[in-house]
Amino acid sequence: VHNQDWEAAQRVAEAHDPDSVAEVLVGQARGALEEKDFQKAEGLLLRAQRPGLALNYYKEAGLWSDALRICKDYVPGQLEALQEEYEREATKKGARGMEGLVDQARQWEQAGEYSRAVDCYLKVRDSGSSSLVEKCWMKAAELAIKFLPPQRSLEVVRIVGPQLIGTGKHSAAAELYLNLDLVKEAIDAFIEGEEWNKAKRVAKELDPRYEDYVDQHYKEFLKNKGKVDSLVGVDVVAALDLYVEQGQWDKCIETATKQNYKILHKYVALYATHLIREGGYSQALALYVQHGAPANPQNFNIYKRIFSDMVSSPGTNSAEAYHNWADLRDVLFNLCENLVKSSEANSLAHEEFETMLLIAHYYATRSAAQSVKQLETVAARLSVSLLRHTQLLPADKAFYEAGIAAKAVGWENMAFIFLNRFLDLTDAIEEGTLDALDHSDFQDTDIPFEVPLPAKQHVPEAQREEVRDWVLTVSMDQRLEQVLPRDERGVYEASLVAASTGVRALPCLITGYPILRNKIEFKRPGKAANKDNWNKFLMAIKTSHSPVCQDVLKFISQWCGGLPSTSFSF
Repeated sequence: VHNQDWEAAQRVAEAHDPDSVAEVLVGQARGALEEKDFQKAEGLLLRAQRPGLALNYYKEAGLWSDALRICKDYVPGQLEALQEEYEREATKKGARGMEGLVDQARQWEQAGEYSRAVDCYLKVRDSGSSSLVEKCWMKAAELAIKFLPPQRSLEVVRIVGPQLIGTGKHSAAAELYLNLDLVKEAIDAFIEGEEWNKAKRVAKELDPRYEDYVDQHYKEFLKNKGKVDSLVGVDVVAALDLYVEQGQWDKCIETATKQNYKILHKYVALYATHLIREGGYSQALALYVQHGAPANPQNFNIYKRIFSDMVSSPGTNSAEAYHNWADLRDVLFNLCENLVKSSEANSLAHEEFETMLLIAHYYATRSAAQSVKQLETVAARLSVSLLRHTQLLPADKAFYEAGIAAKAVGWENMAFIFLNRFLDLTDAIEEGTLDALDHSDFQDTDIPFEVPLPAKQHVPEAQREEVRDWVLTVSMDQRLEQVLPRDERGVYEASLVAASTGVRALPCLITGYPILRNKIEFKRPGKAANKDNWNKFLMAIKTSHSPVCQDVLKFISQWCGGLPSTSFSF
């Protein structure tokens, strides 16, 4: 042994001291190890029945795969502990160690030790190469699915799937899940990877119960990403709601017009409400001009608000305001036509909208008349007729407009009484109460006493002062009799009702004044005109060719079931 004459030493030991044979073999193995002849050393140590030494020598030399092989074949009880020790070492060594783990896994695989190979592949972590790590995970899953019992393969896939998803390999994870019929998990992987078509296909082909599930997630995804245009094709109502949320109203209404009437008008109403809140009643009105005014009770407040905003709005007592008034009139006409065919027909709301329509017609006709000099008195009469509707109009504004119009055409008695009333109303607005109003000038007229107190002054301070000065001057002169003009009935000339008899005359379509004689009746009941006023209006159209007056005529024809057979009536 000392001279390393191993053959002689072994011969002597075998012949004279069998117990020392193993020592001779171990000594010989050490010599082989010094010469790095590991294979020879291993053979000698195994002959000496010292596999533990072989294992330790391999460990010390960093030859872990050989150490694990010896352990598995000769000391299997230590294999798990050795495997863990090896993995700790591999982790310490980083990328180099991971390569060793991969080699080891491959060896287990080649040796048919699939469970150990799978464990080894699963232990591979950050090696500086994400593709290597992913390949190892995939290999682990493939081997598990192919060779391991169902429960174990399920465990492995449930480990590998989330890791693949975490690195953005959603499709790969989904395919693994599908290998084990984990349909929901596969769908979730596709959803997380935004692979919507694949998710839909899997649901449709493998488990239709999940089709709604995918759709819901897709809608949520589109909503969260603000991809409204794509959402339209999946869930149009959700898309419309999102347009509303984003304030994309034009897009919302444009999309809604392609849907049914009910859906369209839900969003038209939402947009109109939004516009009204922002002070844009005229844009809200334009929406209903374009899309019609359905008889939905839930819309009634919108229509009323558009009406009240418009009648309270400054700058509308002019020829230029015709188209705004005509729009309001046309929308209210459309609404009333729809109400007749609805369950709301003849309800209180219907009656109120018919009154609003009449008021809008008067305002539109007044603007049209203001554009033609020879219709100046028609315009003034319409302003006076509107006073009977001050329950629905700002009273201060209505009396101011009637008074100024009367003054302009020389009806000074009327002007004085109306402007006086206007000043009383402005004082009442300042005081916040109508209690002090004196109604004596309006006894036996159809101008209402009980009207809402206007919330604010509708006429600017400078114009109020001008009126105050004029009224004061006229009062000082004492040349006017403070009485409203009366007609042959002995009643205020613009009053529809004769106080003494209670008989109610029809209002003229052109002036709003009562028709006492020379009545022209239209097909629609309750619609009529005074012959003189009618002819005056037609003559003005002939001489002026006013398009707005022609439009009034066209509207009257629609509203009243056609015009009288002769365009002129004598």
